[in-house]
Amino acid sequence: MSNDRLAALSAAGVSIWLDDLSRERLTSGNLAALIEDKHVVGVTTNPTIFAGALSDGAAYDEQVRELAARGADIDTAIREITVADVQHACDVFSGVWERTGGVDGRVSLEVDPRLAHDTEGTAAQASELFKAVDRPNLLVKIPATEEGLTAITRATAEGISVNVTLIFSVERYKLVMDAYLTGLEQAKANGQDLSRIHSVGSFFVSRVDSEIDGRLEKIGGDAALGLRGKAAVANSRLAYAAYRDAFSGARWDALAAHGAHAQRPLWASTGVKNPDYPDTLYVSELVVDNTVNTMPEKTLLAFADHGEVDGDKVTDTAGASQQVFTDLEGQGIDLDDVFLTLENEGVEKFEKSWTELQDTVRGQLDSAK
Repeated sequence: MSNDRLAALSAAGVSIWLDDLSRERLTSGNLAALIEDKHVVGVTTNPTIFAGALSDGAAYDEQVRELAARGADIDTAIREITVADVQHACDVFSGVWERTGGVDGRVSLEVDPRLAHDTEGTAAQASELFKAVDRPNLLVKIPATEEGLTAITRATAEGISVNVTLIFSVERYKLVMDAYLTGLEQAKANGQDLSRIHSVGSFFVSRVDSEIDGRLEKIGGDAALGLRGKAAVANSRLAYAAYRDAFSGARWDALAAHGAHAQRPLWASTGVKNPDYPDTLYVSELVVDNTVNTMPEKTLLAFADHGEVDGDKVTDTAGASQQVFTDLEGQGIDLDDVFLTLENEGVEKFEKSWTELQDTVRGQLDSAK
């Protein structure tokens, strides 16, 4: 049975994507049910998600035994396992992809996080994954590190649809959008069909509050403590204003005339970390047309149960959102350091998850021999 609250969110222009994937979710029919009943129109994955899925084990046993019999090394095994899951998910979403003209029905697969500061390696692997998955509704995830920006341009120029991940600051987001636009310009010069290229910019939300709240609590005092829980939503709303600016004007019009699609903002890390905050905070406060909200299942079900859609909460909020950052700086918060810390931690967390994934697969391969 379709959910009215999620239907309202979808009707407001928010594409609901699930931030999770596992073979169990695929083979049990759970993902298909979420599409049917919960308005889910896409999936995002990352190394942490796959590490969790594989640690549960049983659904992967047959493929692991086959890989072990072939003598596959660990990285090859990880790629074949994750590519198989993503191919299956792409097929499950094929109807959504067709119905939405390629806008939704998307499934993301990330390049090896150990390549986050390696432009050449990231660009090469983006191309490899695009060919390996061989599905038109794939998004290759590339982190928004400085080194990743050139790789984003190169992948886009090749006609690869990209999900740019680990974006924390509006300034970096502007560079990401510029990298995408440059890639579209190069794709056009290369004779690519721009209408087949899609992209999202994954702007991380909850981690911004977690980092800034911790710093405000160390400062103490009513003024500082009164700013807790405000930075993440303000940051995201400023990002949306930057998106509106980037995809308007002569440069964009020239690309749009050739069928180009704007790079939609995707609100990522929308599970609330602080139990004192409403568990649907980073969904209800970021409702605006032509965006994506990728949610952990817990957040998705919470919104289905009690989430509220109260119109557009983002457009024309830039002034008030900027004031939040002015106030934060007035309390001594070094925002440049906040965003650098978050990016570095984000890369480190995914590298750690990749190591955990390797350890899990190594153990399973050894057991299957």
